Amino acid sequence: MASPLPLATETIPPDEEKYVRELRKRLQAKMQRDYPKGIMRREAHPKMHGLVRAYFIIEPDLPPDLRVGVFRDNRRYKAWIRFSNQSGTIQPDIKNDIRGMAIKLLGVHGKKLLDPDADVQTHDFVLISTDVFVAANVKEFAELFKALTSGAFSMIGFFLTHWRAAYNFWHSMLKCANPLHISYFSTTPYLFGDKAVKYAVFPSTQTIDKIPSPPKANYLRDAMVTQLSQEDAVFDFCIQVQTDATQMPIEDPGKLWPESLSPFRKVATIRIPRQQFHSELQREFGEHMSFSPWRVLAEHRPLGGINRARKVVYEALSQFRHAYNHMEQEEPTTWEIPGMDLNEQQYQNSRFQWGNTTSFQVNE
Repeated sequence: MASPLPLATETIPPDEEKYVRELRKRLQAKMQRDYPKGIMRREAHPKMHGLVRAYFIIEPDLPPDLRVGVFRDNRRYKAWIRFSNQSGTIQPDIKNDIRGMAIKLLGVHGKKLLDPDADVQTHDFVLISTDVFVAANVKEFAELFKALTSGAFSMIGFFLTHWRAAYNFWHSMLKCANPLHISYFSTTPYLFGDKAVKYAVFPSTQTIDKIPSPPKANYLRDAMVTQLSQEDAVFDFCIQVQTDATQMPIEDPGKLWPESLSPFRKVATIRIPRQQFHSELQREFGEHMSFSPWRVLAEHRPLGGINRARKVVYEALSQFRHAYNHMEQEEPTTWEIPGMDLNEQQYQNSRFQWGNTTSFQVNE
């Protein structure tokens, strides 16, 4: 009888590096085709609904085995959160799409894994609105991207020979009424000390918006503007610990980890206070901000082939985009936005009012 696979262990295919290089070249070429002039936007998640200020509040009574990395102390971090549509084509929000939630914590001390950002004091979590990744590994994802950019016949041919990828792709496409009312998932695993985990973010709202009729092209942004002018948005940040290496694989993010084997456990609260966020300067600030699954402490190192590919691809495309746009690639250190009038920023910060669902026991 074969011995069980070890937990939190990676297995790197010998041809993975070749497909990572191919994927990077194809993605960069697509960006050049899509943005021959003007501002070059991200290849994925170019349409931003909003960049908002938030608090990331660590649960006060975590057990010792979950007090790891950014979750070690009962504290609250200031954060920036960017909500977006994944499609590389900027299109009306009513189109089926994957939605994104990228979280950047501020004031996180310790070396990060992403060069040349080892000494920055930010820490990123990158999540999307589907619980499984479309492809099983880097090779399959590179083949999928090639098919999607080679015309309808190539795309149909790929999906006819990759049934699970076809299902995952169909499953991931959704419509929603408000980015603040849906769940988000890492889909890929990460270290959590000596464990492997996946992340998930679940909204705490009791009232779910309906899609407007007729929907405007940017109705998701409008929904966020309306809600955050009236009330806070609150999410539970959770982890799912790997307990079975076969049924909860590290190298195949296209397979759902069963909650029957390991339920999600809350480790933090995300609170997005009431605020104004739709100024042109704030949109530009969000446009030039960069997120990476590898801008993290070593205790939270990304795992698996898709994450290994992201390290190369995200860094290369971010550098390429910033150089093309003649923009410095800098990490934020505060909630302040360069160039914004100080009185305007003070006004925005003064609007951060608190409800009664979260109490703070420690200072920032």
